[in-house]
Amino acid sequence: MNPVAFSLGPITIYWYSLLILTGLIIGSIIGFIEAKKHQISFDFMIDLLFYMVPLAIICARIYFVAFHWDYYHFNPIEILYIWEGGLAIHGAILGGFAFLLYFTRKHHVNPLLLTDIIVISLILGQSIGRWGNFLNSEAFGPATTLSHLQSLQIPQFVIDGMYIDEIYHIPTFFYESIACLFGFFMLLLFRQRKQLKLGQLTSIYLIWYGVIRFFIEGLRTDSLMLGSLKIAQFVSIIMIGIGIILWINAVKTKRLYHKEVANEI
Repeated sequence: MNPVAFSLGPITIYWYSLLILTGLIIGSIIGFIEAKKHQISFDFMIDLLFYMVPLAIICARIYFVAFHWDYYHFNPIEILYIWEGGLAIHGAILGGFAFLLYFTRKHHVNPLLLTDIIVISLILGQSIGRWGNFLNSEAFGPATTLSHLQSLQIPQFVIDGMYIDEIYHIPTFFYESIACLFGFFMLLLFRQRKQLKLGQLTSIYLIWYGVIRFFIEGLRTDSLMLGSLKIAQFVSIIMIGIGIILWINAVKTKRLYHKEVANEI
């Protein structure tokens, strides 16, 4: 696969960067629309995203680099080469949500209202972003055969892209992208429930993505490792646990998502 989208003189634009940007733009638009229903001002969302998005990207890179320090220690300038890949979604989630907690506390807003809004955009952005991994020929699974891939009814262009170093590989990026897209529509459908409790959308996201990432990570051959432990699987278990706790607390509360209004902002 050719990771380069196009060049403008000395400037090279990579598909990975374009797809990440596309996911951010589409996700932001959805977030603005949903925020407006809760009387959250456009300016508030701009301020939140202005800080949260760059911080999430930086944390995603730091997370990735930390687990490949043996390489980046001798190639420090390449830490800046984010267009080549190497953005860990778990790092982005941790950094982004940490800032969101600070920002909502500062503005006296229930953080679960914002997370319920953002997870819908986030999981769609993840689905789009995974195609950047495809074009960078990364985030794939173990070796397999052409006949096996064809038997799974995977699009031919995906199969062709999984022919790496003269070997076919399981397209784990594709599985995760489809699962995230399914999760996006699941959240949209669940959002229509009149008795939806505050925090339940966040809970569904954490549980759903935690489960799919745990199993998909088991197939990946380029996982971030700590000794013999796949870090993403460990983090996924934590996400599932937090999601279950949030669901239990949401069921107990009387605060409804559709009636939660942020008048202060």
